[in-house]
Amino acid sequence: MPIRDRRRASALFAAAFAVAASACGGPQSMLDPAGPAAAEIARGGWLMTGLFSAVWIGVMLLLWYTLRRREAGDTPRRPERLILWGGVALPLVVVAGLLVYGTLTSARVTGVGSEPDAVIEVTARQWQWHFRYRDANDRVIGESIDELAMPLGQMIEFRITSDDVIHSFWIPRLGGKVDAIPGRINVLRLRADRATPIRGQCAEFCGLEHARMVFPVRVLEPAALTDWLAGRDARPDDEPPSAHAPAGRAPPRHGASEDVL
Repeated sequence: MPIRDRRRASALFAAAFAVAASACGGPQSMLDPAGPAAAEIARGGWLMTGLFSAVWIGVMLLLWYTLRRREAGDTPRRPERLILWGGVALPLVVVAGLLVYGTLTSARVTGVGSEPDAVIEVTARQWQWHFRYRDANDRVIGESIDELAMPLGQMIEFRITSDDVIHSFWIPRLGGKVDAIPGRINVLRLRADRATPIRGQCAEFCGLEHARMVFPVRVLEPAALTDWLAGRDARPDDEPPSAHAPAGRAPPRHGASEDVL
């Protein structure tokens, strides 16, 4: 290959890599974690990607080796060994290893065993998020609608429920998603270690305005949280679905292209 063509190919590869890398960031990127739970999930995802890539490459190499021997007229002496090692032993070791790894890291993903510094009650409804903040003494210190604030570096216990249908509470940069189910309270513990733009969303289709159920997450210094809550109404007005709107549709809270951050 001429030097000019090699340089052009290298430039194209570098540009493609830069574009792919830029897609790993952003306020809603699982690949750019801002807390320990999301970091553990990302680490597990990269581990499985690397592991199964290695397995796939190994399978392709074995296939190439087998086809090459067939072309040479050479057949394996004991083909059952290939089935035993490649079809039984290898999958058993890989799956068992992933099972052990997932079991050991599940506590860090869910926050089980970590004492919460505060509690935030989350109530989902079509199409709205209602947050109620409690301090360490379980006293309500404020509320907010469609906007969440978290103290930097503190473990928060989210108590999640729904007023109508099943929703799903998800902040990709902080952790996994948890369903919001009517009549049930699900618990999730998350911590934000970086004061960076973060966005949450409903991850369960819940009606025609499902895509608008997004909310910004403000990561504040613990001392600033009280002032932020003081700037909110004592009891924000809920926005239930309009009786005059088409079935399953409520007045939009965010424009289709609005940056809620």
